[in-house]
Amino acid sequence: MNRTEHAGLYVHVPFCKTKCPYCDFYSVTETKHARDWSNAVLKEASRYAPEFPRFDSLYIGGGTPSLLGHADMEAVVEGLYGILRFDDATELTVELNPDDVTKEKLVMYRSLGVNRISLGVQSFNEEEVRFLGRRHSARQARKAVRLVAEGGFARFGIDLIYGLPGQTAKAWLKTLEEALSCGPVHLSCYQLTVEGDTPFSRLKAEGDLTLPDDSRQAEFFLSTSKYLTGRGFIHYEVSNFAQGEESLSRHNVKYWRHTPYLGLGPAAHSFSGGRRWWNHRSVDDYLADVDERSCAVAGSEVLSKEQMHLERLLFGFRTQWGVEAAQLPGDRCEKRVEDLQRKGFIEVREGRVRPTLKGYLFADRLPLMVSE
Repeated sequence: MNRTEHAGLYVHVPFCKTKCPYCDFYSVTETKHARDWSNAVLKEASRYAPEFPRFDSLYIGGGTPSLLGHADMEAVVEGLYGILRFDDATELTVELNPDDVTKEKLVMYRSLGVNRISLGVQSFNEEEVRFLGRRHSARQARKAVRLVAEGGFARFGIDLIYGLPGQTAKAWLKTLEEALSCGPVHLSCYQLTVEGDTPFSRLKAEGDLTLPDDSRQAEFFLSTSKYLTGRGFIHYEVSNFAQGEESLSRHNVKYWRHTPYLGLGPAAHSFSGGRRWWNHRSVDDYLADVDERSCAVAGSEVLSKEQMHLERLLFGFRTQWGVEAAQLPGDRCEKRVEDLQRKGFIEVREGRVRPTLKGYLFADRLPLMVSE
């Protein structure tokens, strides 16, 4: 994956029909401001056009982008292409919810240049789908995947969740098997985590929701990697698998490699030149600020050299590329690297310190383990 020199563009669609009980991403369950939102996104894009010379990825996420009608989606995509500069080979990804997928919608996406689909299936097991509070059924998920595959989208991915209460290894592997039978080039397999002010977090606090313990979660993780890599997938990031280098999510790789990216819409984050900033986590505040000053920045920070270094380690150890050995100078680091290599957490190849599968399990702790 070497196309990371250009910036990435993320557009946050803050609308959902319903809120899943585990989801902490910002969204509202009404679409009355969809047209105002699309106009604001374009005005915000104009504000940042001079600062970002070119993009080669556009990721439309949410929320639920597939809720947008043809007119609003067309206005956003064509408007952005008219305001900002994009590489000829830009990867344009849209997230879809299975029960929004129709042949007509897929034709519309293709006409707008969408060349990658991310489908939020989460599970093909009806009981699990209901537990997760998804508004689609397992049957709808299967139909949606078939429509996407038949609709000419060679590059499509499926999102799945594991580690549900009472979930068995057999049931999870059956989900993986069914997912692969659909022909995706990418799979994102996320462990169910409970965070933020969500219904699941309240249930957990009250003792009414118990997740598998760390040992059990590790078993799910290891079996997932073994199953998918055994079928030709690259385990290129803790939660992400691709059929080959050409199938990696170009946009997401930018986050992990500290490539500049611009986020438009409520709650969107941006990063460039060692500075990170984020928008208001409110549709009303976002619209008001963009109307008044063409941007909606709620806060920002300038990262110090030490913070940038730590982030490079944190992001790097989440991926198959790891970090450059030169980023870990000093005798103390060298000894720690040798020790962690002996213990099977990392490997050193081609001048890079890379996490092993065991190391992935401790990805968030590896930076401290290496440098402490």
